[in-house]
Amino acid sequence: MSAISPIHAAPDQQGRSPAAANDGNSLRFCSTCAFSDACTSQGYDKTALAELHVLVDHVGPFHAGDVIFRAGEAFDAIAAVRAGTVKTFVDDSQGSDQVLGFSLPGEVIGLNAIHGARYPCNAVALDTVYLCRISFPKISQLAIRMPGLQARLFSLLSAEIGKAAQLGANNRTEERMAAFLVDISERYARRGFSARRFNLTMTRTEIANYLRMAPETASRVLRRLNDDGVISVKQREVLLLQPELLAALATPHDGRGELS
Repeated sequence: MSAISPIHAAPDQQGRSPAAANDGNSLRFCSTCAFSDACTSQGYDKTALAELHVLVDHVGPFHAGDVIFRAGEAFDAIAAVRAGTVKTFVDDSQGSDQVLGFSLPGEVIGLNAIHGARYPCNAVALDTVYLCRISFPKISQLAIRMPGLQARLFSLLSAEIGKAAQLGANNRTEERMAAFLVDISERYARRGFSARRFNLTMTRTEIANYLRMAPETASRVLRRLNDDGVISVKQREVLLLQPELLAALATPHDGRGELS
């Protein structure tokens, strides 16, 4: 993995501003960003929005394998993913990676560093990634005067805690895989992408690591879901054929909805 950290890369080399909507108002942020509802729908005047806008640095590209930040580095910024997928992971006592999660466009990385003032995990790009880097000390000060922004920060922190608890709620391998696919589907849908057809930018081994199962188990469960007509898998492209059944399979096992 090559290092371009912490959350520092070349500015957007084409001079673009993908985080701003192309609607004639340069102060409006991209509608897919996790901060969009705090920034665009609460009636703030342009002065307040301008203060938020100047805190955002567009950085990228990070290419597959590039390090965005490393565990132990001083925390000074969070970042919204503008494009691509970011994997976060820690090194366990045996020196192996333990995947913590995958961040998609519009989602925020670095939130779990707030408490300890250092990044507790590593973050790497899985494909070509662009970020909106936001100074955390500065956005914290601005949030005091923008209640909607402050509420959004608290909401994102709460969601981060909830994601950690969600994985442990599903014990059976089929439940965990189904819950993972449903989660990815819902997250893409929230950002305006297709909820039924999407690409998995992570490898099967990375998915298996995240779901705490062997790679061959992950492949077997995906193949079984495919053979039973619940999903269609072609290399990294997934099509949800029966999303309602997949959601039922993602529910913690109570003796119903098990794959035959």
